[in-house]
Amino acid sequence: MDQALRDKGIANRKAVLGEDYVNRSMASADDFNRPFQDILNEYCWGMIWSDERLPRKTRSMLNLVMLACLNRMHEWELHLKGALRNGVTKDEIQAIIHQIAVYAGVPLAVECFRAARKVFAEVEKGDS
Repeated sequence: MDQALRDKGIANRKAVLGEDYVNRSMASADDFNRPFQDILNEYCWGMIWSDERLPRKTRSMLNLVMLACLNRMHEWELHLKGALRNGVTKDEIQAIIHQIAVYAGVPLAVECFRAARKVFAEVEKGDS
């Protein structure tokens, strides 16, 4: 394991997903899934999210589309909160969901709008 990349990854992960979420995820890791947490921190959040060729805002937009297309709505909600932290606006999110509707299907876009309203309400309440 590359400790420097892992540390960068943890910092990126906390910046995007929120420190509380990441701390809970890491604290709840056990012998079975701890190696996967290490993989996430080093490769996903360290190597990929540290690649400065794409800004975080762009990465967040890409993740929203990919996660929607994979129908991973729990992760979509988590990354929507991260997208808001990374500067993606509600107007841009609306446009992203419109694009999801055209290229991946209207029922999926309906689910994205439903999830987005839930996330927006949580963020406005301070539950993020």
